[in-house]
Amino acid sequence: MKLLASLLVAASLVGAAFTVAAEDAKPAAPAAKAPAPAPAPAKPDLAKGEASYAMCAACHAADGNSATAANPKLAQQHPQYLFKQLQEFKSGKRENAIMTGMAAALSEDDMRNVAFWLASKKAVPGAAKDKDLVALGERIFRGGIADRQIAACAGCHSPNGAGIPAQYPRLSGQFAEYSAAQLTAFRDGVRKNSLQMSQIAAKMNDREIKAVADYMAGLR
Repeated sequence: MKLLASLLVAASLVGAAFTVAAEDAKPAAPAAKAPAPAPAPAKPDLAKGEASYAMCAACHAADGNSATAANPKLAQQHPQYLFKQLQEFKSGKRENAIMTGMAAALSEDDMRNVAFWLASKKAVPGAAKDKDLVALGERIFRGGIADRQIAACAGCHSPNGAGIPAQYPRLSGQFAEYSAAQLTAFRDGVRKNSLQMSQIAAKMNDREIKAVADYMAGLR
């Protein structure tokens, strides 16, 4: 009996060894494939951008330097900002009957081409006009209004109003009337495509909006 028991134990050990060897012999599972990289953004075509911009020139001038205060200057604006605004006009996130209609006819490639073409144009400098308010505008732009938690505009748009590419738009030289209208639209909930700007403008009164808009018009 003892001999039989010993033989059974030996057989089980040999079987276990064969099982382990068989497991080791199995081919390793293939490693998970790394996700394919996102496709690179299309390279802008400035010639096509100029061609697509032709329909915009009536309001924004042939080189993006609008001569009408109701229509913003677009020359030298950051292309990422322009592209985003065109997308949001088309989607309805930013409301404007004229611009929604214009953007509706543009593909994303058209928008990108137009945005980069406008960024390549030199902006014409503007000027502050209201001497009584420009000092107040400078204080708000550079230092904000601390007791009402109004952030300094320069923190995001840079001290000279040049903005930060891909994040915050260029404001220097923009028509004061246009800038004031946009700040008022943010404050009153008419323009809804920037929560950050809505929160800042909500704390500003008409005089402060007019002052900072006039100051920005003279920045270079």
